[in-house]
Amino acid sequence: MTNVAVIGLGIMGLPMAINLVKAGYTVTGFNRSQDKTDKLVADGGKGAASIAEAVKEADVVITMVPDSPDVEAVVSGDDGVFANAKKGALWIDASSIRPDVAARLAEDARAAGLRPLDAPVSGGEQGAIDGVLSIMVGGAAEDFAAAQDVLNAVGKTIVHVGPSGSGQTVKAANQLIVAVNIQALSEAIAFLEAYGVDTDAALKVLGGGLAGSKVLDQKGQKMLDRNFDPGFRLALHHKDLGIVTSAAREANVAVPLGAAVAQLVAATVNQGDGGLDHSGLFKQVLQQSGRK
Repeated sequence: MTNVAVIGLGIMGLPMAINLVKAGYTVTGFNRSQDKTDKLVADGGKGAASIAEAVKEADVVITMVPDSPDVEAVVSGDDGVFANAKKGALWIDASSIRPDVAARLAEDARAAGLRPLDAPVSGGEQGAIDGVLSIMVGGAAEDFAAAQDVLNAVGKTIVHVGPSGSGQTVKAANQLIVAVNIQALSEAIAFLEAYGVDTDAALKVLGGGLAGSKVLDQKGQKMLDRNFDPGFRLALHHKDLGIVTSAAREANVAVPLGAAVAQLVAATVNQGDGGLDHSGLFKQVLQQSGRK
């Protein structure tokens, strides 16, 4: 399988596509904004004027778009993936969407003769650039095995977690853990700053103990620097927490911390900060503390 189509060349999709080019695949990309397609072409890929054109020769189709309705839009209709991809192609949805939508679209994909995998990713923009994403994959075991080489080109920790929809369920759990960690780190840094502690030294020692985490490693300095350039936008985490709280309610699972952080993220987004990195949740803590 040498021909890969990537639909959605955003913060995550573009570096993933470039890493596939570097791995030796023939990569054709489609994106609504032409500049991202031009960037892929400059790095050795190909550009397409439509989804239909992008997927017509693809052995593997990867979709990486923001939300459930966006995935449905790119796979359905006369110009969509399902109507134009060749029979037997793998469809890997790397987007983060509702588990029930993922399972339903997997059924539609199979009816169209495709082999679906829901494979949301974690690791942010830098993880995508470095090709070290964590990928949680739902779908048939044989389809996962067939997709292994392609997934290895963009990720490092790649695990089959169950049938269709399971990847999205695990991703929702991932986003719950990350959001609560970002909130806790935000509160801790505000607390340290209020007491005039050497925050660089404090984060170094905290990172070496039980409080250490990838969130602390990757987001702590951004908070200290008040640098919230997006690696993963708050607006997208807001969407993901909506998935978490809705799915938890359907399963009769209590997520009190998740629900509280979801409201704090919502407030931050509603105040106009949805385009910031999710570490920008720190701004909400500072505001509530009367600090800058």
